[in-house]
Amino acid sequence: MNAAVKPEQLIADVDHAHLDALEEEAIFILREVAASFERPALLFSGGKDSCVVLRLAEKAFKMKNAAHPSGYSGALPFPLVHIDTGHNFPEVITFRDQRVAEMGERLVVGHLEDSMARGTIRLAHPLESRNGHQTVTLLETIEEHKFDCLIGGARRDEEKARAKERIFSHRDSFGQWQPKEQRPELWTLFNTRIRPGEHFRCFPISNWTELDVWLYIARENIPLPQMYFAHQRQVIRRKGLLVPLTDVTPPEAGETVETATVRFRTVGDMTCTCPVESPAANASEVVAETLTVTVSERGATRMDDRTSEASMEKRKKEGYF
Repeated sequence: MNAAVKPEQLIADVDHAHLDALEEEAIFILREVAASFERPALLFSGGKDSCVVLRLAEKAFKMKNAAHPSGYSGALPFPLVHIDTGHNFPEVITFRDQRVAEMGERLVVGHLEDSMARGTIRLAHPLESRNGHQTVTLLETIEEHKFDCLIGGARRDEEKARAKERIFSHRDSFGQWQPKEQRPELWTLFNTRIRPGEHFRCFPISNWTELDVWLYIARENIPLPQMYFAHQRQVIRRKGLLVPLTDVTPPEAGETVETATVRFRTVGDMTCTCPVESPAANASEVVAETLTVTVSERGATRMDDRTSEASMEKRKKEGYF
């Protein structure tokens, strides 16, 4: 019979050399953004992928400084941006503000509720998922601040539509993505030319997987919201998912609320983001668990991506992240 193996022992056997190559590529891409655009910005939601991109940006533009609260001194050459739906998990918003404060960076927040007040977003009912409506607020924030490139943490293994997108993703004057008109990226040569009113989305960790992200988080000791690790939470079992009990996701008739040990693989709008049952209490244990998963994080945890296989592509064409 095989003896139990501790996650730390398992991770030690994983070759980390590929992480150095991925890190080097991502830093190169981030520096290309800073050199090619006048008003770039980094999308920072407090989620794990944006935390990884933020650490890569620190390595690309700052000096390592053990005496600094964040571990790095200096300033990034662009602000951080978050589109707040008003239905974000409170723990994530608290973490976001703490992380930005310790880094001393500028945070630009686009509030979906401001778009609602302007009348550019109208909800069918108060508890409707606001996730898809973020596009309007995002495009309004881009227009207000004249951003010409937004750096995001999307990865190609997340979803089919993301797998079709280039690292430097051109958006037209309406903020829309045209899959059939993408520019080639041969030999790591990027065409970053834009006309007035257009902008780019840039994804430095496009070639990373969920496992790569967790290996990097474990190696770099990157702080994350605690909801990424095992904790007790009240949930409702609905359509094969664990829906967290919140003010905007109450139980429906006939449903039972139970307490389970869960963690989140991704975080977003409370109305569409679900946890998974897991005992993983730290990054090393999450890595060991991720080695065995067969369903992508969005497929396992996002209600809005289950409406159809083309749901993400449709939203991206309209200007979504």
